Amino acid sequence: MKLVILGRDGTLNPVADDYITSPDEWSAMPGALEAVARLNHAGWHVVVATNQPGLGRGLFDVMALNAIHTKMHRQVAAVGGRIDAVFYCPHAADEDCTCRKPLPGLLEQICDRYGVERHDVQVVGSSSAHLQAGAAIGARLHLVCTGQSAQVVPGGALPAGLPPGTRVHASLGDFVDQLLPVVLASATPAPVHASVPVPGAVIV
Repeated sequence: MKLVILGRDGTLNPVADDYITSPDEWSAMPGALEAVARLNHAGWHVVVATNQPGLGRGLFDVMALNAIHTKMHRQVAAVGGRIDAVFYCPHAADEDCTCRKPLPGLLEQICDRYGVERHDVQVVGSSSAHLQAGAAIGARLHLVCTGQSAQVVPGGALPAGLPPGTRVHASLGDFVDQLLPVVLASATPAPVHASVPVPGAVIV
């Protein structure tokens, strides 16, 4: 199984000044959802891993978070794509947990759920915390220069705090451009059967 684990804020949607607490406050980054669809069409499964400390702080509830992600799922479906599932850490920064990135618990849950070898997983995001969590499980790491990393220039020095070996891409679409030719040259991708549920998938 080919799996990409994406961060949410700054990768799929712009970073808000504060927490995104309702569907009206969520919008997609230009080209991001189309990039997800291209991954799907090449046989890749896409899962989101996101810290949501606003839950732990009582700024919004699980119903609001589910409504936000329902909007995201519908918009990615409208461009022919699919996000299999969203895994989130609900804890505030001062809570004792193992799932808040940069700790690897959330990504470990995803790998265990999908039964994938961790070194084969592509971890893609705009924050150092997301990539540090990926490094902790031995995944392949990709920074996109959007959101928190909009000031980073591909080809330049790797910013402090990012794990060694992180590859840098201008955007999620640029990551897909660079990933797919390599994969397609080595193997023919399996077709995506959107009608077949995946364990843990969010179906809307």
